[in-house]
Amino acid sequence: MAKLSLGLFLAAAALAQTPTIEQSLGMQSVADAQISPDGRYVAYTVQQANWDEDEFVQQIWIAVVATGERYQLTSAKKSSQNPKWSADSKRIAFTSERDGKRQIYVIHPSGGEAQQLTSEENGVSSFEWAPDGSAIAYTSSGPEPKAKKDRKEKYGDFEIVEGDYAMLRLWSIQAPAEIPGDPKKRPQPEALTDGAQFSVGDFAWSPDSKLIAFSAQRDPDISSSNTAQIYILDLGDKHVRKLLDSHGPNQRPRWSPDGRQIAFDTSNGEPFYYYANARIAVLPVTGGEPRIVTANFDEDAGLVDWGPDGIYFTAYQKGAAHLFRAEPATLAVHRITGPDPYYASGASFTRDHRMMASVGALPNHFSEVFVSSVQDFAPRYLTAVGEQWKQFHLTTREMIEWKSADGTPIQGVLVKPAGYDPSRKYPLLVVIHGGPTGMDTLVSPADRYYPVERFAAKGALILEPNYRGSAGYGEKFRSLNVRNLGLGDYADVISGVDYLIAKGVADKDRVGAMGWSEGGYISAFITTYSDRFRAVSVGAGISDWMTYYVNTDIHPFTRQYLKATPWDDPEIYQKTSPIFYVKNAKTPTLIQHGDQDKRVPPPDSFELYQALKDRGVPVKFILYKGFGHPINKPKQQRAVMEHNYDWFAKYIWGEEPQQAAATN
Repeated sequence: MAKLSLGLFLAAAALAQTPTIEQSLGMQSVADAQISPDGRYVAYTVQQANWDEDEFVQQIWIAVVATGERYQLTSAKKSSQNPKWSADSKRIAFTSERDGKRQIYVIHPSGGEAQQLTSEENGVSSFEWAPDGSAIAYTSSGPEPKAKKDRKEKYGDFEIVEGDYAMLRLWSIQAPAEIPGDPKKRPQPEALTDGAQFSVGDFAWSPDSKLIAFSAQRDPDISSSNTAQIYILDLGDKHVRKLLDSHGPNQRPRWSPDGRQIAFDTSNGEPFYYYANARIAVLPVTGGEPRIVTANFDEDAGLVDWGPDGIYFTAYQKGAAHLFRAEPATLAVHRITGPDPYYASGASFTRDHRMMASVGALPNHFSEVFVSSVQDFAPRYLTAVGEQWKQFHLTTREMIEWKSADGTPIQGVLVKPAGYDPSRKYPLLVVIHGGPTGMDTLVSPADRYYPVERFAAKGALILEPNYRGSAGYGEKFRSLNVRNLGLGDYADVISGVDYLIAKGVADKDRVGAMGWSEGGYISAFITTYSDRFRAVSVGAGISDWMTYYVNTDIHPFTRQYLKATPWDDPEIYQKTSPIFYVKNAKTPTLIQHGDQDKRVPPPDSFELYQALKDRGVPVKFILYKGFGHPINKPKQQRAVMEHNYDWFAKYIWGEEPQQAAATN
C-alpha cells in the first residue's frame, strides 16, 4: 500500500512539472522566415492560440540581423501571414483575412499602418512581387460569374459535382509606394489568364519582370494534379505558351538568374507519383526536352530557388530535413545544412544568395528562426521560443532502429519521460504519423492531437514509428506498402513494440496505439487485426478502402497505392481494409473525426463504429462539428487531446475520466 501511495505521489509530482494541455496549445511557435534581399532583416510569423476568438493567430515579426533585436510588426485580430519582401527591402507584402476575405496588404518593416492592396470578392490564394517592385502578381478565382449568381437566385444553391469549379486565375496589380485608403482610388487588378482553360497553381516572375512562368492543371480538383503543366505568360501581349506537355504533375517553376532556363518539380512521367521520387528538371525558356538534375538523389526534392551557384531544394533525410544545392552543369548535389540530425524547414536567401534564413533545430530543441552563411553553415538563432518551456520537465527523444517481420530496417522516435530509468518497464503508447509519407523527427514539438508530455509524465514511453512508406528513407522504402497497406504497416509497428518489450523497457500488458489520418487507418487496423493492445484511438482513419475511395476528394491516392479500383480488384481492397478483420476486434477504441472531412470522409468512422458496436467492443465516437481533415482551432484541439488523455488514462492506468470534455 505504501508503494502504491508513493507511486501515485511521484506521478502527481511529475504531472505538476509538465505543461498542461492548455499550456501546450497556448505556446508560441515560429515559421516562414524570410530574409530581406539586402540581408538586414528577417520577417517571420509567430503563432499563438487566441482562446477568446478560438483561433490559432499568426502575426508577423521582424528580427534585425545585426543586433538580434525583435519586434512585432502586425497586430490585427485576424492572422497576418505569408510575408514577402519587395526587391528593394523597403516593403513587406502579406495576406490577412481582417477584411473578411484573404487580401494582400503592404507595410514598411519599420512599422506603421498596413495598406490594403486588393479587394477580391473571393480572396487571394498566393502572390509574388515583381523583381522590379512595380507590381504584385497573385492567384484568385475572381468574382463569382453572373451566370452562377443568376442560377442561385432562380434555383437556390446547388453544386454540379466536377462541373462547378472555381478556377484559380492569375492577376497583376500595381504596387505604388503609397496605396490610397479609399478602395475606389486603389490600383485595379488586371486578369492575366481567363480561367476557362485551366486553374493556376505556383508561379514565378522572370528576372526582368516581363514574363511569368506558372503551373496550371485542368481544374482545381486535387485529383487532377497529374494534369499540371508549365506555361509562360508574356506580360506585353498576354500570350500564354505551354512550355512542355508531359505526364504530370509538373509544377513550382523557378527562373535561372539569367532568365534563360526554368527549373521545376516533376514526376518525370512516373504514373505512380504519390510514392515515387519527385525530381527537379531544367528546361530552356524556348522549350525542348527537360533535363533531370536530381536523378541520383533518392528522395523527394522540393524546389526552393535558383541562385548564382546552383538550384536549391529541401528534402527529408531519416528523421531530419536539410537544404541542398544541385549544380545543373555537373548534376552534383551538395548538402548545405548540418549536422545529420538537424531539421531545417525551407529557406530564403539574400539577393546574392550568400546568406539564408530558415526555421530549424537540433534534436531535443524547439524550432527557432536562424540566419547563416550559405557557404559555411553555422546557424545564429534570432528567436528564443524554447525559453517558454524552461520551467517544465520535458521528454527527450532518440532515434531507435529495429527489424520488421520481413527484415526491413525500421526507425522510430522513442520519447522518454523526464527521469527515464532504463532498468524499469513502462507502459508503451504508439503514436503513428499520417501521410503515409509523413515523418517523425527528433525536434521538440508542442503537443497536438495527443498529449504526449502528459502521457510521459504519467509514466509512459511513447514510440513514433517511421513505418514503411514514410518520407526520408528513399523511394524503395516509400513503395514497400504499395498493395501492402495496413499489413506491412502493422508489422512495422508491432515489431517495434516487440523490440522494446525484448529490451525490458516496455510492459507488454499495457500497450496502446493512436494516430490521425493514415495513422488513424493503421490504428483502425490494429483494433481489428490484433489483441496485443489495451486501447486504441482512431483519428480520421480509413476503415474500408472502398468506402474511402468513393467518398474522398483524392481518388488517385488509392488507385496508386493499391494499383486498382475496387471494381477491378475487390480482393486487394478487402485485404487491406480494417473492417474485413472486425470479427477479431476486442480492443476498446476511441474514434475521432471532423464532420466536414473530405480527405478521409466520416462514413469510414461510422462504419467502424457500427461494426465495433455490433461486436460488443467498447467504443466511443466523437464528431467535431464544422471541421475538415485537420482539427485546427484551439478549443477543439483541447477537446481532442483531453478525449485522448481520458481514454488512455482509463484503459492503460485504470483511472476514471477527469476532464470536463469527457462528460457524456
